[in-house]
Amino acid sequence: MNFESLNYILALGTIGLQILSVAFLAVFFLQKKMPDLRGIGHFLNRWGLWIGFLLTLGGTVVSFFYSDVLGFIPCWHCWIQRVFFFPQVVLFAVALWKKERSIADYSIALSVLGVIDALYQHYIQMGGTSVLPCPASGGDCAQRFIFEFGYITFPLMAASLFAFLIVLMLFVRRR
Repeated sequence: MNFESLNYILALGTIGLQILSVAFLAVFFLQKKMPDLRGIGHFLNRWGLWIGFLLTLGGTVVSFFYSDVLGFIPCWHCWIQRVFFFPQVVLFAVALWKKERSIADYSIALSVLGVIDALYQHYIQMGGTSVLPCPASGGDCAQRFIFEFGYITFPLMAASLFAFLIVLMLFVRRR
């Protein structure tokens, strides 16, 4: 598989996450008024930790693949997003092992901080003016390695994944 094909597949996955995030958020708020949606809510409540674990594990592997195998140097904002993303693999693994659902709050907190940084970097990559200087060592925060469908960049992929985790954890934390 070549680099362009991988970017395209990841971009399609990002669009899928964006659609699912909006749909699941609608389910979250409408399931009390529309009993037919409760099955989706129960499914996400039951399997949300596994879904979160698999998504964070996959995102971590892809991130390492781009930086360590393909040689893309992460900028400062990419590292900040990694700080909020990588620990979630461990959080989900421990939560699954101990059958502990309260980690949903921790995942939401990390994801909110991650989505803020990712959206800021996406704004910069789409041509916005940086409010802060870029302290990148080796990588430029405004440089786009991926630009698919006229709007999908690495930071937007991260923001989409963080947003999906937030919505997913709303179901997990529900008793």
